[in-house]
Order: sequence, then structure tokens, then C-alpha cells
Amino acid sequence: MLKQLGAFRLDATFSAPTPGVIALFGRSGSGKSTLVNLISGLLAADTGAVSLDGELLTDVRRGIAVPVERRRVGYVFQDARLFPHLSVAGNLRYGERRRRHVPTLIAYDEVVTLLGLAGLLQRRPWQLSGGERQRVALGRALLSQPRLLLLDEPLASVDVSRREEVLPYLVALRDRLSIPMVFVSHQFDEVLRLATHLVLLESGQVLAEGAVEEMSLYPELQSVVGPDLAGAVIEGLVTRVNPATGGAELAVGSGTLQVSLRDVEPGARVRLQLLARDVILATQPVQGLSVRNALRGTVIAIAADEAGSVLVRVDVGGSIVLARITDDARRALDLRPGNAVWTLVKAVSTRGHAFTLARGS
Repeated sequence: MLKQLGAFRLDATFSAPTPGVIALFGRSGSGKSTLVNLISGLLAADTGAVSLDGELLTDVRRGIAVPVERRRVGYVFQDARLFPHLSVAGNLRYGERRRRHVPTLIAYDEVVTLLGLAGLLQRRPWQLSGGERQRVALGRALLSQPRLLLLDEPLASVDVSRREEVLPYLVALRDRLSIPMVFVSHQFDEVLRLATHLVLLESGQVLAEGAVEEMSLYPELQSVVGPDLAGAVIEGLVTRVNPATGGAELAVGSGTLQVSLRDVEPGARVRLQLLARDVILATQPVQGLSVRNALRGTVIAIAADEAGSVLVRVDVGGSIVLARITDDARRALDLRPGNAVWTLVKAVSTRGHAFTLARGS
């Protein structure tokens, strides 16, 4: 897709499997919202095409431009844009009236239950918190029975506590519905919680795209998130839980990690980000430390990073872990590709959430 807006030029192309959550990620001004508006049809492209499940919505060369109201695209903006004169129920029913004789993918009662809106139905928008308004906006968009849901930084206008209130509902939408979503964000923790596919934008260009786990290893992404949040994203299988302590054991690669994680059951898959700054390397087994997580692996690459240190890429049995160490430490350990190492992972680095998959899958 190509669009010239004054001095800004968007020239971006990507494709991703559906269903799933496609995250458009990048710094402010990278073109994320412009790209979403082109997908929705609110903004006309100069050249290019938009296709959803094989159907062309836009093709400038062939003169195809399906009107916005016929695209069956639900759009949730940064601000909820609810009708102030209508109650929550009235706003939701408005979404129902926009369905235009299309099959029902999700019913009113299911939306109310899924988004926890039962106690809010008689309130007006001014009586809601920012997080509650965004949940109502989500419900209204869903009740239009969309084939695609666009979320343009829906959490940008709410504070941290309200963001944590809304995120679980977005996760529930991802796990229980088969509606593909395009999610715009410049907060990587949101991407980590929600996305299945990541498109990295910079100055109107797509730098890279792919599965979140693969993209976490890209230097371009590490440059955007900054050295403090750079790290590998991996998946693990919950093998044991201890409800009393909130702990869980995860099978990761050829080893096991112990993490603090609640509300999961054995058989669930969990995504974790292991921050490179919190991973310690040893060339032989280490005992007598408070760090309990140790994974044996093999060094596969070493590269300088922007923080003036080196990033060591370690294969721990099919999963890749990143460790940031000083160049002096690399020389002292004589680290080279092919070396056997032990990665020691601090508990504070294990940030994650559980995927909903069949038990034992």
C-alpha cells in the first residue's frame, strides 16, 4: 500500500494468516494508524491493494474500492467514540443495527458476558471509566458481526491500571473468537500478550514481519523496544502447577523453567519474554546460587548491540534465548559459536501469559 500525506510517505506491504492477531508495532509516527485507515477504507490508497481471505477490498489498479460500510470491518479507536445520549445497552444495540443482514457470529448476550458488561448496561458513557468505555466500544464493534476487527491503540487513552483491566478481555476475544484482528500499539508488553503475528514499522516502511517469537530476535525490533526490554520470546508447556504458591513448571526446549504464573493448568502453553539483561551465562554447571532456572544450550551467534555490549544467541533445545553480556565477559569465557553453555534465568525476567490450547497439545 502506498499513501503520500504531505511530507510523510507510507509504502508498506505485509501478509499474515487468519485468524489471529496481527500487531502493527513501531514508534509514534511510523505509519501504524495510517495503514489501519487504509485497510478500513477510511483513507484511499494512492496505489496498492487490500485483500481479506481472498476477497479484494481495495485494488487501485483495477478500480476496486468496497465502501466502508460494506467491508464488515469493526473499528475501535483510541477514544471509545460512544454516543453520549445512549446508554451502554443503546450503544451495543446500535452495533447490532449495523449488521446489514449478515450471519450472526456473536450474539448480544454473549458479548455482554464475554466483556463483563452486565452491570453497566443502564449507564451512560460519562458514568464509565476509560477501561469500561473501551470494553463497550469493543462490544459495539463485535455486534456489527465483522469479518475483521481493527484496534487502533485502544489502550492508549487509559491509565496503567485500566489497561490491565481491558487486556484480559482482548485475550479472551483472541482465544474464543475466530475473527482476525489488526492491533496497533507502541507498547511491546501489549504485543507480547496479544499478538500472533508482528509487523514492525519504521518511517512508513515495513522493516520485518513474522511470528512474535521469531521477530523478538530481530535487531530492528530490539532497537525499537530499547536495550532494557530486548529479549527472546519463547513458548513453554505447563507441566506442573502449585496453586498455593502461584508457581508453575514449564517445559522449554530441552529443559524446565520455574516461573510465577497464576490461573493456568497443566497442558497450557505459555509465552514468555526472557529479557537479555537478566540472563546469565556459565560455561559449566553452577551450584549454590539463588537462581533456580538453568537451561543447557549451545551458542549459535554473537553480535554487538547498541548498548555497547554483546548479544549472545543460545539454542536451548529448539528455543532461542538471548543474553546481554560485556565484551570483556565474552573474552574471559572465550565464548564462540558452538560452545556449550548454561543460561541462568532470573525470575524477574519471566513475563508472560497463557495461550488457550487443548490439554496436552
